[in-house]
Amino acid sequence: MVRKELLHLWRARSRVVATFAFAFATLLLFSFAGGLNADLLRANAAGYLWVGLLLASTLSLGESFRVETAHDSLEMLLLLPVRPTAIFVGKAVGNLVVLLLVGVVMVPAAVVLFDATPREGLAPLLLTVLLGTASISAPGTMHAALSARARSRDLLLPLLLFPLVVPCVIAAVQASRACFTGDVMDELGAWLRVLVGFNVVHWSLGALLFARVVED
Repeated sequence: MVRKELLHLWRARSRVVATFAFAFATLLLFSFAGGLNADLLRANAAGYLWVGLLLASTLSLGESFRVETAHDSLEMLLLLPVRPTAIFVGKAVGNLVVLLLVGVVMVPAAVVLFDATPREGLAPLLLTVLLGTASISAPGTMHAALSARARSRDLLLPLLLFPLVVPCVIAAVQASRACFTGDVMDELGAWLRVLVGFNVVHWSLGALLFARVVED
C-alpha cells in the first residue's frame, strides 16, 4: 500500500508542487504583514512556518482520497486481502511524504524571508518538522477518508481537522521557536516528547478506527 501511494505521488507530482506553492504564498503574505520590523518577523517565524504548513496540508490531504472516490475504487481497495489498517498506513505515509517534502523546502524559505537562522542547528528543526507533519498526516488521513464522500468535503475537512491538531501545531511551533531563537530554557526536548506522544495517539487511533470510517 505504501508503494502504491508513493507511485501515485510520483505520477501526480503537481500535488506536491501545488501544496508547496500555496505554503510559500502564505509565508510571503506573512512576511509582508509583518512590515519592516525584522525582530517581529524573526520572533514569529516558527508560527508563520507552521500556520502556512497547516493551511497547505488541506490541499494535499483533500486529494489523498479523490482518485478513489472519483473512480469508485475505494470499495475495491477494501476487497483486497489486506486489513484496512494497511490502507490507512499507506495513505498516511503518502500524506506524510508530501507534507515532509513541503516542510523541508519551507524551512530555508522561512530562513530567507524572516531572517531566522536556526541557532540550535538544522537537525533539531528537521526532526521537529518530521514529528509535526506526522502528527498532522495521521488524523488528516482519517478525516480525509471521513469527508471523502461528502458533497462539501473541501469545507468539511479543515473544520474537522484544525481543532484536533491545534495542540500538535502548538507543540511544533514551540519546538521550532526554540530551534530558531535558541533553547535558553532547555524546553526543546520536552516539546519534542509531546509531539512523539501525539504521534503515538493519532497513529494508533487511526489504525484502530479506520475500518469503521470507510465501512458503508
